[in-house]
Amino acid sequence: MLQRLFRPNPAKLAGEALYAAAAGQARQPDFYRIGGVADTREGRFELYTVHVILLVERLKGETGMAAEARQNLFDCYVRGLDDAFRELGVGDTAVAKRVKKLGEAFYGRLKAFEESLAALPDRAALTDLVTRTVLEGRGETADAMVDYLLSAREALSGQTVDRLLTGEIVWERAQ
Repeated sequence: MLQRLFRPNPAKLAGEALYAAAAGQARQPDFYRIGGVADTREGRFELYTVHVILLVERLKGETGMAAEARQNLFDCYVRGLDDAFRELGVGDTAVAKRVKKLGEAFYGRLKAFEESLAALPDRAALTDLVTRTVLEGRGETADAMVDYLLSAREALSGQTVDRLLTGEIVWERAQ
């Protein structure tokens, strides 16, 4: 009885595994070395966010545990931001405001990403989004990052939901 009561929620574990996979991929040095992403707090945040968005977008429309895991992924993302601000020494009241602002930014980026995908094969909207966010206005390398995002999205679509929920995600290499 107690074992059942304290057993972890599988959707929560899946959300945590998805979060770890997104964070791990966002830390790949090639994004910073050859991909044009600035190795700054902002650059790391943008890269981290875009990988969470790729997973959220992949799980869109899924039901059951996958839908719960998608929400848990977002919850882990927000907790990660909260933890990062606290590690930087930001006070409690300021953390809540900043995390709320970044959560809103996440949804804005998610909406813009979905709209830019709807415009494909015209890549202009996605290139603009990547230039403004991930590359912080530096557009000279946007094509490589757009290629990566489209390849990663395609690779994710070819992986089963069950595999994704384990966090054993096969990501594309940074370009």
